[in-house]
Amino acid sequence: MDDHNNPELESFRQQWRAEVSARTRGHALPRGGDTPGDTEALMNAPPLVPATHNFSYGSTVPTEVALTEHGENLSDSAPHTEAASQRRSSKATADTEGDIDGASQPYQKEINSALEHYERAVEKEDQGKLGDSVKLYRQAYRLDASVDRTYRNKHFPPSSKPANLNPSNAAVTVPNTAHHSLTGALPSMSDLIAGFANLSIPPAQPLYKSDPKPPCPISTLPSELLAEILVHLAVSDVAAYVRLSQVCKRFAYLVATEDRIWKRVCNGSKVGFEAQHYQWACDILGGPLIQDDEDGHRLGGEQDSEQEETKVEVTPIPRAPLVESTYNSSWLQMFRSRPRIRFNGCYISIVNYVRPGAVSPTQTSWNTPVHIVTYYRYLRFFRDGTAISLLTTNEPIDVVHHMTKENLTMHKRGTMGGLPSAVMKLAQRGRWRLSGPEDGPEGEPEGDLHIETEGFDPKYLYKMHLTLRATGRPNRSKKLTWRGFWTYNRLTDSWGQLSLKHDKNYVFSPVKSYIEG
Repeated sequence: MDDHNNPELESFRQQWRAEVSARTRGHALPRGGDTPGDTEALMNAPPLVPATHNFSYGSTVPTEVALTEHGENLSDSAPHTEAASQRRSSKATADTEGDIDGASQPYQKEINSALEHYERAVEKEDQGKLGDSVKLYRQAYRLDASVDRTYRNKHFPPSSKPANLNPSNAAVTVPNTAHHSLTGALPSMSDLIAGFANLSIPPAQPLYKSDPKPPCPISTLPSELLAEILVHLAVSDVAAYVRLSQVCKRFAYLVATEDRIWKRVCNGSKVGFEAQHYQWACDILGGPLIQDDEDGHRLGGEQDSEQEETKVEVTPIPRAPLVESTYNSSWLQMFRSRPRIRFNGCYISIVNYVRPGAVSPTQTSWNTPVHIVTYYRYLRFFRDGTAISLLTTNEPIDVVHHMTKENLTMHKRGTMGGLPSAVMKLAQRGRWRLSGPEDGPEGEPEGDLHIETEGFDPKYLYKMHLTLRATGRPNRSKKLTWRGFWTYNRLTDSWGQLSLKHDKNYVFSPVKSYIEG
């Protein structure tokens, strides 16, 4: 049967289309079967406001559509439809405003203090919004320059020793994570070293995992025999002995706690205090010290042939009472802290200053010339109490390898002037001594260095007074600080003080060719 030839079906289609069009405009046309009252109620009903929905999978069909499809009794459901439309309209307005203002994010209160800005910046940084985070960080630091410390104290407060993270009943294989805590108190160096006492020397790892571990004979040696071997290493090369602590924890414990090894080093003559002189050991030219009836020794190096020569005996300073009273009975602390002269290098002072130049009277110049003056002072000390002092403009690379007694003697005689070591013709011979504990609290403090050298003219002598100071580490043997510089005239027996306006402090520089000093 053809649908186009069915007048009843065609009439129903036209009526349905008209009804849909009317409802689209907010009005409903009467259908066959509807009463006049129902049609009038539909005509007077307010227009339906379609709600805005965020459709997703599993969402239901809007109520208006369902009522349209099953709207045989629209007059009975008109009041309910109006109330539902109002509720949906208000919900759609709230949803629309929420989408515009970002209602999907939690509500954030207004921030005023620097700490709140900093906390918000941390949140933005965690979210990956680096631009907003940087702006908030800047605002926080403008309000309070130390806001980072305030934030750290609030969220990561310093606490005492953390709880027992590895109880005593835990298995041996459970790692102790107490040292991983960022808020707990870190152990002291002495406690850390004491924890290495019962450890052994681990053997080397095999080249392949399937291979057995190679033998380690030194790990089977008893501690007494191992310490005796380390004594010979420390006496021959104390630097290599200290670097041994980087091998394993067992060696680190031995290097830090074997006090008898450090006692041997301190009492040795290579790098210990046996080679330090606390009294004059020779004259200025390096000859034997001649006793004088007036002051015990002569200032100069000239000897009277008619006077009887007697060598002055130097009294050694006892170090055992000193280590107990001053260095807490620790020979290691004494070696590190007590001032001492080092012989495996030289002390260098680099002097730089600017002085104005002279303007030529015959030329017109808009600028005044400036001269940058640079020169170097060198000091090298020897174990026999002698020293070499040099003032030159040559750089250290051209000087330090030639500062030997042989070169000094050779060029003082005026021979071999064309050699690279000719810079030593301006060097000066001298002697040195340190102020010791016997100078007492009333005399000079321990660590003062006295140097006497010959002058450029035979009638003059130079005396330098310096102090051994640390360069940021406990070792006080790497820096010499000026305290005074004088000149002595032999003929007039008078002293004159030299200016130290531009002179800088001496800093120690090791030289490999000076290993034996």
